[in-house]
Amino acid sequence: MTVAYLCLGSNVGDRAETMAQALATLCRAGLTLRRSSSYYETPPWGPVPQGPYLNQVVEVDSPIGPKSLLALGLEVERMLGRDRPNEVRFGPRRIDIDILLFGDETVREEDLEIPHPRLMERAFALVPLTEIAPDIVVGGVRAAEALAKLDQSGITRHGDSASHA
Repeated sequence: MTVAYLCLGSNVGDRAETMAQALATLCRAGLTLRRSSSYYETPPWGPVPQGPYLNQVVEVDSPIGPKSLLALGLEVERMLGRDRPNEVRFGPRRIDIDILLFGDETVREEDLEIPHPRLMERAFALVPLTEIAPDIVVGGVRAAEALAKLDQSGITRHGDSASHA
């Protein structure tokens, strides 16, 4: 088993319900939930006008490797209605599942980079990550220190998730 951190996000439909369905599906597929952050409402990122996101980071035990975990996340997104090939880049999403970290592994492939290449630049991921892993270090830098340098305006705790471990 490898400890992995995933970031879930949604800004279409019943965001919390969609994220709960995604997490339940991931766990039924073999991941074991260790901890989950609160939900955070976050401003949309990118050039496309859209509603706010709900984001959450979960810590899981993964019995599969990073490429298989990516495939699982993409399949769960598809099952919940995401159509990646036909969506607008940085546009609205019913569900988004990103692998932030996978143990201490570094992966640099065309379709997968771990740690997530923009993790340390994204408050919407670092706020929930540091809630559940306040001392986590990414690439030699404490995530909390990276977060302290970022604009966190507009990020609000939206209540607890139903799946705190």
